[in-house]
Amino acid sequence: MATLPEIVNWLEGDDSLHLGRLLVLLEAFGGRRGDQPIEGLTKLAKLDFLLRYPVYLERALVARDGPEAAAQVEDYERHSVEAHMVRFRYGPWDHRYRRFLNILVGKGLAAVRVQGRTIMIQLTDRGRAAAAELARNPEFTALRHRAALLKRHLNLSATGLMEFIYRTFPQVASLRLGETIDQ
Repeated sequence: MATLPEIVNWLEGDDSLHLGRLLVLLEAFGGRRGDQPIEGLTKLAKLDFLLRYPVYLERALVARDGPEAAAQVEDYERHSVEAHMVRFRYGPWDHRYRRFLNILVGKGLAAVRVQGRTIMIQLTDRGRAAAAELARNPEFTALRHRAALLKRHLNLSATGLMEFIYRTFPQVASLRLGETIDQ
């Protein structure tokens, strides 16, 4: 029988969980016709940080004068091992986004293009179909709801979002790599 740390480590290493979350996020930001990209890997990473850690989304909503209770954070999300974030190289978001994005593109689920110096990221028709299938899964209901909250309350430019996160959560930049960030 696996221990809890072993299970968490296995789940963290399972790309499909991260890819599904990114599909939900990209779908929420895609607009009615799915033709609105997320502008930049930085913006994608910061939005995913808030989606991945709902306690931080809740605090971000409060900081933006949004409805705190709207994030619908469950007790297990506040106290689980996964709720504790680790400082990665570029803040609390990890270094695997380029790999995740390459996998989505390789599977035909996302498309990227460069506009100036910015990578524009959006779902393909196949990606929208996959996101729609995930939407039918009750396990993705909270993620879909939170992604919609992000679109409504935190659809800022990449720079604006980065500044907001560092201003709202200054501890994310002050820790050494690998340290746990307090909630």
